[in-house]
Amino acid sequence: MQRTVDFARIKNIAVVGLSDKPERASYRVAAYLQQAGYRIIPVNPSLTRVLGEKCYPNLEAVPEDISVDVVDIFRRSEDVPPIVETAIKRGVPVIWMQEGVVNEEAAAAAAAAGRVVVMDKCLMQEHQRARVRGG
Repeated sequence: MQRTVDFARIKNIAVVGLSDKPERASYRVAAYLQQAGYRIIPVNPSLTRVLGEKCYPNLEAVPEDISVDVVDIFRRSEDVPPIVETAIKRGVPVIWMQEGVVNEEAAAAAAAAGRVVVMDKCLMQEHQRARVRGG
């Protein structure tokens, strides 16, 4: 199910469940990715701005003129299916479920729709590994 992610082709990453608390993994990962040159699109219904970016209450609220290359999910595994469904409808090419986030049904739906699916892996760690490998 998992295929290789070409980090060079990624520009915009929607981080679903992004916290504004620096001690949280979602914040650390998003801040790292932002510093690495990616545009972070925060998605959290409780916040208005994170990391200097406007925060959207859900993936549906992200304007269509903002292209999303990756949906990075920091939510409970049982909350994943509607997020993946929206990502598929939007045409997002990569669905990424962070470490500890596993939903086989949602992953299968995304894969069946031709999406690259990464599950139970940290996007920051995989990006760091790719940089070490020169990719």
